[in-house]
Amino acid sequence: MEPDSFKENKLEKHKVCIIVPTYNNEGSVAGVLDDLLNLTDDIIVVNDGSTDKTAEILNNYPNPNVITYKKNRGKGFALKKGFKLAKEKGFKYAITIDSDGQHSVGDVLSFIDKLEKDPDSIIIGNRNMEQDGIPKKSSFGRKFSNFWFWVETGIKHPDTQSGFRLYPLDFIEPDKFFTNKFEFEIEVIVRMAWKGVNVISVPIDVFYQNKKERISHFRPFIDFTRISILNTFLVFWALLYIKPRDITRKALSKSWKEHYYEQIANPKFSNLNLALSIGFGVFMGIVPIWGYQMITAIFLAYLLKLNKVLVVLSSNISIPPIIPLILFLSLKTGEIITGSDLNFNFSSDISFDTIKSVLYIYIVGSIVFAAITAVFFGVISLLILAIIRKAK
Repeated sequence: MEPDSFKENKLEKHKVCIIVPTYNNEGSVAGVLDDLLNLTDDIIVVNDGSTDKTAEILNNYPNPNVITYKKNRGKGFALKKGFKLAKEKGFKYAITIDSDGQHSVGDVLSFIDKLEKDPDSIIIGNRNMEQDGIPKKSSFGRKFSNFWFWVETGIKHPDTQSGFRLYPLDFIEPDKFFTNKFEFEIEVIVRMAWKGVNVISVPIDVFYQNKKERISHFRPFIDFTRISILNTFLVFWALLYIKPRDITRKALSKSWKEHYYEQIANPKFSNLNLALSIGFGVFMGIVPIWGYQMITAIFLAYLLKLNKVLVVLSSNISIPPIIPLILFLSLKTGEIITGSDLNFNFSSDISFDTIKSVLYIYIVGSIVFAAITAVFFGVISLLILAIIRKAK
């Protein structure tokens, strides 16, 4: 397909613009723009406070929309500026491409082909990291980022660090994001995935210059620390709110009959897996980590590959009407295990040592009671499931 035909029938048809953030890339930005102008005039360049000759070079390009500010604010800030202008101009999608020359402009065509098959998705270029000349830190960084993206969203993606991307602008609200540096590219895909936006990939070429000529603005210690802090927050929020929200929505969106066929009758779950899920949920509902039971149960259910819905449902054994009974039985179990006696006068025998003693008896008793109850419910569930599923 010729460039003019492509420009007329594809980019313009889907209202796609190209955003090029740049910072001190005087040696490569002109080549990137020259190649892009063979495809489209709808280019937005964000000069992120460059101190070299980048601004002078951009003055030679009348077609691209250029945003310039004096102080370097970071790649995330530059992208948000580009997104704002793109939305103001009525574009529906934006392709972001780095200005250091590592990406092949011809791969823009692959993004458009993928867009037509999967509209309203974030499409990330999947770099071939097995070729010669790939920096080891880039390979490690990609694996590191992919792992945490999976933890935070449950989505396995091959390359969450690539800056060559296509964004559906209807889902992007630039002012709602709080990071401005390299970590923005992690924040945006995690939070969009949480909203239900598909995050998919398309194969792309990548070219890294030799070490002496390569220009990188990534500061290993500072930027890696910022990314780690962001991932810590995202993991915490995923476990505290996102995972429980999704499971609750799933549970409420279906009838009991649908849940039965999906969670109980589904042959992908063995009887043992279902029984372990119920027993584990009961255990987590009793152990004395009040306020963190649900979060911990969901996290461990993912790690142990248990039935998440059954774990959540059975962990609700500690509903308010049952809590007094659980506390009483936990204390009684603790008395038996520790050989202690809780017969004392609340009006006169309360002291710090007494409180410590009661707390110790309760913690020991609740853990043992939780284990015994979990085994009981697990065994009963296993027997019932064997009868029900065999009949089916």
